[in-house]
Formats: sequence, structure tokens, C-alpha cells
Amino acid sequence: MKLIIAVVQDQDVNKLLSALMEKGYGATKLASTGGFLRQGNTTLLIGTKDNEAHEVTAIIKEVCHTRKQLVSPMATVERTVSSYIPSPVEVEVGGATIFVVQVESFEKI
Repeated sequence: MKLIIAVVQDQDVNKLLSALMEKGYGATKLASTGGFLRQGNTTLLIGTKDNEAHEVTAIIKEVCHTRKQLVSPMATVERTVSSYIPSPVEVEVGGATIFVVQVESFEKI
């Protein structure tokens, strides 16, 4: 058995959950926050049989795409807030971070 841990941007999670359920895969949804942009994302825990892990990761890759987004950088400690004029910076967001780990034991009680 495999455990797939997928960290997905909030914009993609509903479409991904629908695609997974359509194929018969369940997921546990955990709210999480990204470290780089401090924006919300969702961590999905998906248990699969060993031979199904590739199909699940293919669904994630199909649904979760990267996109460009403008963000305003935060003021750093060295700068005073009154003299700081942020200019938006274009960054790449979205996609997914996927971890596939072997499950040694699984019990449903």
C-alpha cells in the first residue's frame, strides 16, 4: 500500500477532489499554509494500492497546473514601513508537491 501526500494550491483542490472521486479514490483533506507566499493550500492524504499510485499521481499532474500571479512583497526588517513602496512581483504559483511513501501497516477501525 502507498500513501500519497499532495500539497495543492487552494484554487485547484476542488477540481482535483472531484477528479479523484470520479475515479473512485478518496482523500483526507487538511488545511495548510505555504511558507513562501504565506497563502493557503491544501494537503491531501490519499491511500492507494501499490499498482494505483501511478494513476493517482497522473490525475494530480493533469489537474494541478502552475500559473503566474502578481504579489506584493512584504517590507523587510531593515526598511521602515513608511518609506517602503511595494511593487508587485510576478511569481509562479500552483501545481502540486507530491510525496509517495510506502505504508508498512494500515488499519481501519
